[in-house]
Amino acid sequence: MTTTDPFTEIVYEFENKIATFFNSPYAIAVDSCTHAIELCLRYKQPDRITVPKRTYVSIPMIPIILGLEWDWKEEYWKDYYYIGNTNIIDAAVYWKQNGYIKNTYMCLSFQFQKHLSLGRGGMILLDDRESYITLKKMSYDGRTPGVPWRNQDIDTIGYHYYMTPETAQLGIDKLDEAINKIPRQWVLTDWPDLTQMSVFK
Repeated sequence: MTTTDPFTEIVYEFENKIATFFNSPYAIAVDSCTHAIELCLRYKQPDRITVPKRTYVSIPMIPIILGLEWDWKEEYWKDYYYIGNTNIIDAAVYWKQNGYIKNTYMCLSFQFQKHLSLGRGGMILLDDRESYITLKKMSYDGRTPGVPWRNQDIDTIGYHYYMTPETAQLGIDKLDEAINKIPRQWVLTDWPDLTQMSVFK
């Protein structure tokens, strides 16, 4: 997509830089990895999913919010994992040049503890253009970026999950440092067993 909106252009620039680093055809900047995964699940509409017992607490909350059937999965994972029964990947702690996996929706995090630390933010990497167009609009209140919304016939239910230009600019500014820095190696025990938390019992 192209736009004459200078603020939207900053977001596109950041998306293109991340897509180039991971070698992904498309990238969609959003406000968090959790919302990236939620958008992909809304788009794909699986009948049932599984979630690892050890992951960030917001992930099993997504199917509860969406009313999806789901189960826990005992899984040893490193760097990333698939949301079970989908090609959606939680790659919140993943940072690898040319690391995009074909035919997936790979969801990144730029939360303050992550390798590219922006305080908040995420990205969906994907290789299907039709999915890209729809998910981009879904992330931005159903709007096509760069066009005044009052001039659009909005045809997609959207969510207020877009990345701000300020966050995108911070990502651009910090990207070279992140590329040249060795990422932290996370281990499974960095996450507790979520099945023991009262909210999921």
